Amino acid sequence: MLYNFGSINLDHVYRVPHLVRPGETLASHEHRVGLGGKGANQSLALARAGGEVCHWGQINGQDGWVRDMLVDAGVGVTGVTDVEGPTGHAIIQVDDAAENAILLFPGANHGFRRADLAALIDATAPGDWLLIQNETSALGDAIVLAHQAGMRIAFNPAPMSDAVLDLPLEHCDLLFVNRGEAAWLAGLDQAADAPALLDALAQRLPQTQTVLTLGADGAWFQHGQTRHFQPALPVKAVDTTAAGDTFIGYYLAALQDGAQAPACLILATAAAAIGVQRQGAAASIPSRAEVDASLAG
Repeated sequence: MLYNFGSINLDHVYRVPHLVRPGETLASHEHRVGLGGKGANQSLALARAGGEVCHWGQINGQDGWVRDMLVDAGVGVTGVTDVEGPTGHAIIQVDDAAENAILLFPGANHGFRRADLAALIDATAPGDWLLIQNETSALGDAIVLAHQAGMRIAFNPAPMSDAVLDLPLEHCDLLFVNRGEAAWLAGLDQAADAPALLDALAQRLPQTQTVLTLGADGAWFQHGQTRHFQPALPVKAVDTTAAGDTFIGYYLAALQDGAQAPACLILATAAAAIGVQRQGAAASIPSRAEVDASLAG
């Protein structure tokens, strides 16, 4: 079983001609509100890919539609609890070139304590997966407790921050990073090429499997001396908001099915390619049938 200790956000998405500059007032030509948060997006992607996932998160009781949407997608929600504070939310700008800028308010996502996580982890079994991102509180506690319980840990350190550098990352079995996150972890410039980033990450975390996503430049898998490269599919992107989350969810669903890294990369890349051609976060994540049809074609 895979448990996702992840953020749940209400996404306010604004379409703009370009990302707002300092001191500028800019009119938006579209506004939507939907389900988001890296945690929720990754759970939705896992479920739509046919994987088994139970989400751990917190929302305000007035936002029950969020729980309903997760259930409808096939996500387990026994670990989603109601709190009095506001649900996390994000202000997302998406420009005409499909680039985005995101302002986060963590809200209930930062209400977790060590005792909350201990109770949830007590109900897991050794060998279960715990997926985490950097949008919730008590991440260090989650990693330590999960490791002590014999869980396997997958970590996507997004949004990246210096606090991630102090986490016990050596306990992570699988790391998902983009170019910026990899460079920050490795202490390299973002202009560093993929081999240099992978070399540095292997030196820092020699036992950890790493998946490096580079958008239009494809994706890499690394573990020990083994590396695999998967080119991106040539598509025209309209919104990249949840592309990374879609990739991660589909990769882990393939891993649950027993697929090896090259097959996981292929499925995840195809899913992300479909998602970037659609607007929105959760709404852009494709179904497994759509991805299989794309691969078959």
